[in-house]
Formats: sequence, structure tokens, C-alpha cells
Amino acid sequence: MHPTIAAAEGLVIDWTQMPTYNTIMSVAAGAGLLTVVWLARALQLGKPARLEGYAVAFGVLGTILTLTGAHMTLTWPLAKYFPFDNIIFGEPSLGFGVLLLGSAVLLWRRRELPETEDRARELAAVIAPLNIIIVGLGLALGAIAFAGLIFQLFAAPPEEPISGAFAQWPWVEATFMSGMFGVTGIGAVLFPLALRGYRAGAPRTAWQWIVGICIGLPGLGFFLFGALNFFTHVGLIINTMGS
Repeated sequence: MHPTIAAAEGLVIDWTQMPTYNTIMSVAAGAGLLTVVWLARALQLGKPARLEGYAVAFGVLGTILTLTGAHMTLTWPLAKYFPFDNIIFGEPSLGFGVLLLGSAVLLWRRRELPETEDRARELAAVIAPLNIIIVGLGLALGAIAFAGLIFQLFAAPPEEPISGAFAQWPWVEATFMSGMFGVTGIGAVLFPLALRGYRAGAPRTAWQWIVGICIGLPGLGFFLFGALNFFTHVGLIINTMGS
């Protein structure tokens, strides 16, 4: 997913200087976004939802993102040749991971809320103070999206399977990845508007539809792209290890 170092005998990368976690990060972030949408829809429709199950799910995903995001954020630069990866992948993962861990605690503490109560409105009221940091992270994702487009980031080298087929058109992957970051950022910025009128049995507002799409579609994209990278990144390592 990155430009690399050329050698006379072909592309060779010193992988001891290029640690990266955007495989498991992407899968976990995508799963987290999809789970948020799933839970929000279930509560609004008044469907039975085992809050302790969602608490465990958020705890698992939050732990993965917090640990990898914190290491990438605090180890500067984690990847010697591409220090901007610390910002692009590490910091958003850390922020989202901590939010998921906080949500896990919240859901666990309220797991005994009877389904006869409006659990949707109760949880919306409790998480409202997080709106400021959620909007801030959304703005950060928007800035990352613009950086990806302007500086043509995310382009894969020809040695990377599948993604490398677009190496001569770096704008393709830059547009795809920047689009996912940007659309997720829009969903985060509009998140406080989606909480207005959020309650069980209420029809979904236009803001709730927009935020659901802006979170759910990139969530699916990050999830599938991260899973694909477990193949493409392994292939890139094999093709660039050198002798």
C-alpha cells in the first residue's frame, strides 16, 4: 500500500524497518463501524438486543485498535520510510479504539436495562457528551482524506498482488481509500444530529439515514479491504524480501 525503495535487482524492502498493522486495524475498524450501525438499528426498531454481547464485541475490537493504534502513535516513526502512517492509521485507530472501550463499559453497566424501557433514548443521552471528540475525529478523517488525494497516498507498488495492478494509476487507490476516510468523517461530524429524536419505535430521520450510510458503507469497505490485505501484504513481502 505504499511507495517503496528501488534496488538494481528489483524492488527490495527492509521489512525490519517497515512494521505496519493496517491489516488487523482495518478489519477491526470496519467491524466496529458495522457493529455500531447494527446496534443502533436494533435499538431503534425495538428489537431484542443483548447489550452484554455488544459490550464484549466493542471490548474485543476496542482492545485491538487501542493496542495497535497506541503503539503506532507513540512509536515515532513506526515505519521508518513513511512516518505519515503513524498519523493516518495509528491515531484514528487509537481514538476509535478508546471510544469502543468506553462504549463497552457503558453497555456492560446498562446490560440489565429492561427492554420495556426506551433503551435507545437512554443510551443516546448517555453518550451525548462524547459528541465533541466524535466530531473532532470526523474532522481529522476529512483532513486525512484530503491529504490522500492531494499527495497521492495509499498507492500500491507493482509487486503487491491485486492492488499493484493499479500502480500506474496511483489516483485509483488514493481515491478509494481517501473516499472511505472522508465518508466516515462525514458520518462522525453529523453523528450528533443523528442522536436527535433517536428513540425506540421512532421513524428514522434523514440525518440518521445519512449517518448510517456514511458509517456502514465505509465500515464494510474497511472490513473487506483489510481482509484482502492479509493476502496482498503477504504477497508484497514475499515479492520484495530480496535474496
